[in-house]
Amino acid sequence: MSDLKKEAASMQKAASGLRGVGQHTAKPLQQFEAQSHDLGALGALGSLLSATGEIREGMTTLAKLAKQLDEEWAAEAKLIGEVSDAFDLLDVLIAAAARGEKG
Repeated sequence: MSDLKKEAASMQKAASGLRGVGQHTAKPLQQFEAQSHDLGALGALGSLLSATGEIREGMTTLAKLAKQLDEEWAAEAKLIGEVSDAFDLLDVLIAAAARGEKG
């Protein structure tokens, strides 16, 4: 197996892993967002400190950032997949050129 072929396979594996992140984070993120609307666990402490609004806002911001990360990882996965495909094609072209020189 050529170095390009190995690199392409490695990149495809990485891209596949990045694509799967959203599947693993979707449910926990949804639960986290739901909890930002139910801050009863803070009890009297939250009321006394008037912190529920700030906590809710912070949780909403964290959820948005997590979604943005997922989108960024999906874009990275797409790019890595495209580079991997280019490596595969380059490997084929190099092999064909080498056969042409011998023949």
